[in-house]
Amino acid sequence: MKKLFNQDNLLAGTVIGVIAPWICFGILYLLNMLFRDVILKMPVLITTSTLLLISIVVDVFIMRQYMVKYKYEKTGKGLLVITFVYVIAYFVYEYLVKGYLIA
Repeated sequence: MKKLFNQDNLLAGTVIGVIAPWICFGILYLLNMLFRDVILKMPVLITTSTLLLISIVVDVFIMRQYMVKYKYEKTGKGLLVITFVYVIAYFVYEYLVKGYLIA
């Protein structure tokens, strides 16, 4: 697993870019449920749409680490492509699937 993170290739960037937001979303969703139901007993603390955006932003921070600190340009490009795909999918889901743009 450590070898995957220390490579400069497009495949490593895409794998990291696909997996990292899902892990982040899962952790944030569980924390949101814990605080919402158990600790604060509020109906809505943070919406799922906000959690999705926060988990997509995690890719940007990881990409910056690979591009600036490690100088792994190909891995950063893979992360960038996946981040764009996630952003486009988010906006398609929010505005087309949920029906904001469809009359």
